Amino acid sequence: MAAVLAVALLVAAVNWLLAHWWILAVTAVLAVLAGGVWLHQKQQRARWEAVRTQGQRYGLAQLDGLHHSRFEDAVRDLMHRDGCQDALRVGGAGGLGADVKATDPYGRPWVIQCKHRRNGLAGSAVGTTDLQVLNGTARQVHGADIAVIVTNGRVTAPAVTFAKQQRLHVVDRHTLAAWAAGSRPCP
Repeated sequence: MAAVLAVALLVAAVNWLLAHWWILAVTAVLAVLAGGVWLHQKQQRARWEAVRTQGQRYGLAQLDGLHHSRFEDAVRDLMHRDGCQDALRVGGAGGLGADVKATDPYGRPWVIQCKHRRNGLAGSAVGTTDLQVLNGTARQVHGADIAVIVTNGRVTAPAVTFAKQQRLHVVDRHTLAAWAAGSRPCP
């Protein structure tokens, strides 16, 4: 009796699905899309792991000892390591608040302002004025989606507050140490 009931339910379900074939098609499309997303994420994790294990790394002492232009080169190299194939140092006179420009693997343009402090944490802090310059040029002049200030020093509390209000990313000494040692990319 149970077997007959199970077969009858199966036949009814198949007949219903044949009458509503589009449900099978939608389910199949959703399954393919979910599989594609899962596969893409798996490939991204594998690529990141390969980059992390083979990538450029710096220690804080090494970064502290650099000339400011070499510090910009180091930031460019870290961006390149993290998948920004077009990372370019543009700092110097006429840089208009940009020291490094790059496009991340998602197609988002980045503008990075570098503030190297010869004395590291003991040097002068990055203040709101530095962030105002970045905020005034990164998006409007350079067309950035992501604006970042990177320092091997410290950042004042008002500057951090301003950065949050303006959607600016701050990479201070501690964040830089983790990034330069090979941790996950910035924002």
